[in-house]
Amino acid sequence: MASTDAESRPCDEVTVEGLVADVGRGAAELTPGDPAALYAGVVELTASVDRLRRVARTARDTAADDNHGYGEPDAGPPELALPAAGFAALTETHRRAVLVHCYRMTGSYDDAEDLVRETFLRAWRARDTFRAGASVRTWLYRIATNACLDLLRRTARRPHDYEPLPGADHLAGEPPARVTWLQPYPDAELPETAGDAPGPYGTVELPLLVALQHLPPRQRAALILRDVLGLSGAETAETLDLTPVSVEGSLERARAALRSLLPERRPREPAEREEALLARYMAACEALGQAALGGLLADDVLLTAPPNPYWCRGRDAVPAFLRPSRDPASAAFPGHWRYLPARANGQPAAGGYLRRPGTNVYRAEALDVLWAEGGRIVEITSFEPHLFPAFGLPLRL
Repeated sequence: MASTDAESRPCDEVTVEGLVADVGRGAAELTPGDPAALYAGVVELTASVDRLRRVARTARDTAADDNHGYGEPDAGPPELALPAAGFAALTETHRRAVLVHCYRMTGSYDDAEDLVRETFLRAWRARDTFRAGASVRTWLYRIATNACLDLLRRTARRPHDYEPLPGADHLAGEPPARVTWLQPYPDAELPETAGDAPGPYGTVELPLLVALQHLPPRQRAALILRDVLGLSGAETAETLDLTPVSVEGSLERARAALRSLLPERRPREPAEREEALLARYMAACEALGQAALGGLLADDVLLTAPPNPYWCRGRDAVPAFLRPSRDPASAAFPGHWRYLPARANGQPAAGGYLRRPGTNVYRAEALDVLWAEGGRIVEITSFEPHLFPAFGLPLRL
């Protein structure tokens, strides 16, 4: 297998010894006398411990696998002639690249995490099939792609349009696509080579993720392997067990479908303007300021909340839809809000915490991911809060 440009770039090579040393060094450098420095040091130490925990779990799972018993691996290429712990450290080197690949295939962060573990276990079982001198990452992409296709065959998930809500007078225009399994992806988990390949499909932005979910799984895989990861036609055909001609046909259909599915977009806001708009959005929501919120929205702003059936469109409709839950005089008023900034799918995001009446704790309630154009918010996708830890956000304040 040939290496792509993304694979030939330097990556963060991981060893068990190096991870243990990082944990020890991080613990030794903690400074109890300075609260701010202590907190920053503990955050960094936690990240090192999490990586070591993942490697240890992979090593445990591979060593206990029935297909190869509990001993050393079979003879094979030097790249993979490793004990379970060494193999686990090797997979950690490529974990983020495989994770974002599985996320593009499925649209679900939870599924992607499960598929990464499944990929590494399958790779351990099949390590004697790895060809000496080939790209480890391309080999892992092939295994991960087939793990994703197996999942997609079992679940047979298909997007469908949102339906009208009984009694709702805030729906305007065509209903958007409803992808009930869609989840956000933390920017902090993007690999350094996250773009993988330049071009319109080398991102994890939510409009692209939604469009990808409309493609049949093999078309989706062909497009991601060729146009995002930069694999050759022959490598893609081998991965999908298709002929090169079939791959090119699938690729043409996938590209045409995406062009029709992706909305017309103006250029994204510069990062500093996105941050300023996010700060104003959080301030308006915390102050329960409906007028201030409306001033941040585009005329055709769209609000969705996967997996829930709620949606509304329009600069007046969105504040009207939210008003009962943001008006202290309303019987539906749930309490007061606080927000913390985050980044999801390359977009600004706000982690929302709700303090219900009679309590003094703000609990994680929703992660709002924003899409901004022309100084206005054009989409708000509000997700459930169980993924807050993946974004470095606490579950309570």
